[in-house]
Amino acid sequence: MDERTLEQAEPAVQERIRTSFQLQGLMSHLGARLSHIGPGRVHIVLPSRPEVTQQHGYFHAGATSSIADSAGGYAAFTLFPEGTSVLTVEYKINLLSPAEGEYLEAVGEVLKAGRTLSVCRLEVYGVVGAKRSLVATGQQTLIQIEARGEG
Repeated sequence: MDERTLEQAEPAVQERIRTSFQLQGLMSHLGARLSHIGPGRVHIVLPSRPEVTQQHGYFHAGATSSIADSAGGYAAFTLFPEGTSVLTVEYKINLLSPAEGEYLEAVGEVLKAGRTLSVCRLEVYGVVGAKRSLVATGQQTLIQIEARGEG
C-alpha cells in the first residue's frame, strides 16, 4: 500500500460516515466495524464468528458481499458534499476463493467520482496474522441523492 491509501478523511467527513454507519442495522448485526476512512477509500472489518459463516465454516458470501457493498458506498460518500447521501445502483462481486481467516477486511476505493454516479473498486481480504489473501473482488456504481435525515 502506498502512503496515500492510508490518508485520513477530514474529521467532519469521518463523523458523517461513522454516524451513517451506526444506523446500518445489518452492519451492526454482522459485527462489522469501520477501520479506515480516507478520501475515496474506506475499510470495513468483519471478525470471524459462527453467525457469519456458512455450512463449511467459511465466511458466508452474503456477509462477504455486504461488507464490500458498504465499504464502496462509504468510500464514495466521503467525496459527496454535505446534505447528500448514497445509494448503491449496482454491484458485481467475484468470489475468488473460500473466505476464511481471523477476520475479513473489505476495501472500497473510488475509481471515478461523478456529479451523480460514482464507480468503486471492491476488494475483500481474508486476514490471518500479518497474511492477507484476496478472497473477493468487484465493482460498484453508486448514486448521490439528497440526504434523508440519516446523518
